[in-house]
Amino acid sequence: MMNKPLLEVAALFLKLGVTAFGGPAAHIGMMEQEVVQKRDWMTRAHFLDLVGATNLIPGPNSTEMTMHIGYERAGIAGLFVAGLCFILPAALITLIFAYLYVEYGSMPAVEPFFIGIKAVVIAIILQAVYKLGQKALKNWPLGIIGGVLLATSLLGLSEIWAVLAGGVLALGWLYFKRLYQKSAVGFFPILLWQSQAALHSDASLGKLFLVFLKIGAVLFGSGYVLVAYLEDELVTKLGWLTQSELLDAIAIGQFTPGPVLTTATFIGYQIQGWNGAALATLGIFLPSFLFVWLLNPLVSRMRQSKFLAQFLDGVNIGAVAVMLAVTLQLGYDLSGDWRQVVIGLVSIFIVFYFPKLSSFWLILGGALVGWGLGFV
Repeated sequence: MMNKPLLEVAALFLKLGVTAFGGPAAHIGMMEQEVVQKRDWMTRAHFLDLVGATNLIPGPNSTEMTMHIGYERAGIAGLFVAGLCFILPAALITLIFAYLYVEYGSMPAVEPFFIGIKAVVIAIILQAVYKLGQKALKNWPLGIIGGVLLATSLLGLSEIWAVLAGGVLALGWLYFKRLYQKSAVGFFPILLWQSQAALHSDASLGKLFLVFLKIGAVLFGSGYVLVAYLEDELVTKLGWLTQSELLDAIAIGQFTPGPVLTTATFIGYQIQGWNGAALATLGIFLPSFLFVWLLNPLVSRMRQSKFLAQFLDGVNIGAVAVMLAVTLQLGYDLSGDWRQVVIGLVSIFIVFYFPKLSSFWLILGGALVGWGLGFV
């Protein structure tokens, strides 16, 4: 039988798993209110330390925060219970949408809804790019790094390498700055690399799992960066999805509560049915459980590292550049449909002038407007 702290963790994150709309920033705000203000499980200072730590490792920030909180409250068992209780409700809701989409998505009665949803998704991502960019652009060298990575991303540089290059370039700037100031002899940067398995376009269950495992293991930044990773892997490299199908999947991930990464559940079902949904979900979230398990005891020491802080600054600016590049590409793909252009422009106005409006209501409104315009 579960002990009291474990039951408390399960109850809290099951609740958030079905009510946490609005993306990672909104999720973390809700957690702060629940964990710090209402339940007094930890101090606000320690909560902020954990938020900072999630940015030092790949994976979805808000989902990893649930794991950190569970670990703090109920140990290793709490880590896994918190993560699963937050992920599973959203994954099940997304799976229902995936089933309905595969069964009826090509029918005229359903397809008009996605005319508006796709345009709204681009506006939401653009808002996230703006907010993250404000936080990430701390000085002019980072601005130059971001500009270079934006240009190279538009020219075809892999999103994963662009984000990691941002971190390496930021470390390089710190190194040369210290040489110039004669305040340090030098340092040995961490060498980062990723496995580039020879994946082919035939979507077996094993390959599907490995693709999402790789994405989960290298996904730095906000959950919105997932769009760029998925576009690069599933559309460009493997051809398992079209741009249109990817936007539909992202829209469902936005429309449902909980982590945006449950988009993987939707895509897995699109490609390989029920088994594909299960393996894609397992693959994309499994690295986060392992990373948090290893990281949590080291949080206080990692926060004091100047090199890790500088690397993180570069990773953040790289993630923003990648997000902006993929937003521009997706927007260009929709520009041929006047209905989507109109909905997109109105949505951009709304998200910037009413920033607290939940993305759930935006997408619902876009779906209804798209449905109405679908008969024009």
